[in-house]
Amino acid sequence: MPDAKRDLLRLRFLGAAGTVTGSKYLLSNEKQKLLVDCGIFQGLKELRLKNWDRFPIDPKTIDAIVLTHAHLDHSGYIPRLINEGFIGKIFCTHATLALCRILLIDAGHLQEEEAEWLNRKKFSKHSPALPLFSEMDAEAALKQFVPKSFNDLFEVVPGIRATFGYAGHILGAATVTIETASTKIAFSGDVGRPNDAILRAPEKLTKVDYLVVESTYGDRRHEPVDPVEDLEIVINEALTKKGVIIIPSFAVGRAQSLMHDLSTLRKSGRIPNVPMYLNSPMATSATELFYEFKELHKLTDLECKEMFDAVNYVKTVEDSKALNEKKGPMIILSASGMATGGRVVHHLKAFIGDPSTTVVLAGFQAAGTRGRALQDGAQEIKIHRELIPVRATIRTLKNSSAHADYTEILDWLDKSKISPRRVFVTHGEPDGANRMKQHISERFHWACEVPRQDQEFTLES
Repeated sequence: MPDAKRDLLRLRFLGAAGTVTGSKYLLSNEKQKLLVDCGIFQGLKELRLKNWDRFPIDPKTIDAIVLTHAHLDHSGYIPRLINEGFIGKIFCTHATLALCRILLIDAGHLQEEEAEWLNRKKFSKHSPALPLFSEMDAEAALKQFVPKSFNDLFEVVPGIRATFGYAGHILGAATVTIETASTKIAFSGDVGRPNDAILRAPEKLTKVDYLVVESTYGDRRHEPVDPVEDLEIVINEALTKKGVIIIPSFAVGRAQSLMHDLSTLRKSGRIPNVPMYLNSPMATSATELFYEFKELHKLTDLECKEMFDAVNYVKTVEDSKALNEKKGPMIILSASGMATGGRVVHHLKAFIGDPSTTVVLAGFQAAGTRGRALQDGAQEIKIHRELIPVRATIRTLKNSSAHADYTEILDWLDKSKISPRRVFVTHGEPDGANRMKQHISERFHWACEVPRQDQEFTLES
């Protein structure tokens, strides 16, 4: 007979509460602790500083991590947690592991570069400035990853099992269902779109007692426009100025979708044959994975090749710098998607003061990011401690996000035919999370909570 006290689960929200970033959910019972996701905080400075706080519990006491997908706001704290003492296994899908090999190592490299730059310029309050984690830390962390297949039930720790369900969003992204002898709880991770051009629709959830669901677009709907047609209009309007088009692109997911759309438009003659560049080593590596994980997307081998061949690849730092000396018309796709770092920041610095430039924002722009500032009409933005005037045209694609909006999530939940005792609405800014709670309550009459940071709940069996 199971030990009822040991089986009683507690759920604590260590991130993605009141924000779209830093996803970390602690599930624990009397003797065991596991994390679902282990992401870094991004965006607002007050959030970024939380990455440096002492972890709320001793990392040595955490038995395992279960990872929904590879994006850094879900995976990027793992090397740091290991440095602080975590020694357990990290379970994820095979494609998520492949992407983490790219993303975590690149993030460590960028952290080291930033620390070196701050020390060289003497800009840091700390002497010396240190990276949150290093490239070597990321490489070491990957040794603790254990890949699992979709829909296979596996043991996380004794008495607790998990299953990954296909979530769309990016390659390898999954919902996670955790079950004990008496309780089942599902974590949505980031929910993909039902009619995505590249990825399949999210699989339905199975019956659960509790649900943790994202709310990135909990307060809005994606506009009912064809995203390829919208991109066509934006590109052609921008090219009338014969300037540079900069598209900040999430290296994993959005970059590949944009490459596919641009390839489609150029092949059909709907946009001119201007030079197109992908300036993101991460995005280049991530694109190659579409050949390896064919079963996870809709594209044929020919469509993958056409997507891959649509752009010129900028590989070295020298080539990236040289791109800033070129004249338009040209299109530059470059990470990061919210212009928080990476090579796109250098392109913005070089071109955003030119009225012939167009910056095209594709995807969610979190509070506190340069992308959000541009979207909100900033007249100047800070780059490398300089205020750069914004004279470029700023355009936002209307229906390009890899996140389902609230109507799409509601329809997904409806098709899943679940009736959880309680729903926890996370991974949304306050308005988004509270509106999602309202939508779920009105449609399904389920008990809903919008957790606060560090709030803990007991999950009755």
